[in-house]
Amino acid sequence: MDAAYKIIGPELKAFEQYFAASLKSQNPLLDRVLKFIIKRKGKQMRPMFVLLAAKICGSVSEPAYHAAALIELLHTATLVHDDVVDNSMLRRNFFSINALWKNKIAVLVGDYLLSKGLLLAVEKETFELLRITSQAVREMSEGELLQIEKARRLDITEEVYFDIIRAKTASLLAAACSAGAQAASNLPEDVARFRLFGEKVGIAFQIKDDLFDYGQEDVGKPTGNDIREKKMTLPLIYALQHMDKANRRRVIYTVKNNNNDKHKVREVIDLVHASGGIEYARRMMLQYREEALEILKYYPETEARRAMESLVNYVIERRY
Repeated sequence: MDAAYKIIGPELKAFEQYFAASLKSQNPLLDRVLKFIIKRKGKQMRPMFVLLAAKICGSVSEPAYHAAALIELLHTATLVHDDVVDNSMLRRNFFSINALWKNKIAVLVGDYLLSKGLLLAVEKETFELLRITSQAVREMSEGELLQIEKARRLDITEEVYFDIIRAKTASLLAAACSAGAQAASNLPEDVARFRLFGEKVGIAFQIKDDLFDYGQEDVGKPTGNDIREKKMTLPLIYALQHMDKANRRRVIYTVKNNNNDKHKVREVIDLVHASGGIEYARRMMLQYREEALEILKYYPETEARRAMESLVNYVIERRY
């Protein structure tokens, strides 16, 4: 990410000011929660994708800051709501909004953030950006619901898995990249190209997250957490398709009935490793990375493009 910070450092600082201004509220309680959110902000990877896409397609100007703020507001809203849905008490090693202010306030804050983003697009009359982000909201909701539906029966195929993560995870990164292109270019082909680029990076990002659950690194969530939550991730799906019937029944039974037994979960993790699930997922992650980088080759090799390439590599090399 260092290369990206070097190229768009001033633009990121300007974005941070713009984002903080967009979060101001006259309601004392709401303002307190929003200040907490700003102080606990993450790596701001999605705004970086917006700004770099804009720079590759032209330049970073006021519409690009609108786009980055809109994407970050939407992303933050989904995180707040996800913590409520998952009953998570921590976010980035800090207490989550629902842990500190309870679920009702967390849901309302998430709604507020979403409305602020949509209103920002309306006030600036950036209606194409509104369409891009509204489509992402729809796709994320559909992906989450599809995952919940399939998790009940543990019958997710690889095809369905990619449908889920394309909608649930990759759609927001696709929106970020296409919004950046839209902010700097009037060419529909630029917007479409960067949407596909963002989708491929987003899929690689999610596969990397899947792999964390089977590793030994301290990644901010316990190993085997996806198994405990009955999430059918790519390593597990592949492993189930390539192990013998006895082990398949054993794994499915554990995921359904013994997912809180750490020793049983450890057995599942070992079987996934032994069945080649980890190596297969890594190959797929690298394939999507290469497909994303190939799209960037359409554009001249500038500092902005090289910074975007380094950001893509960070997605699959990160340790958390």
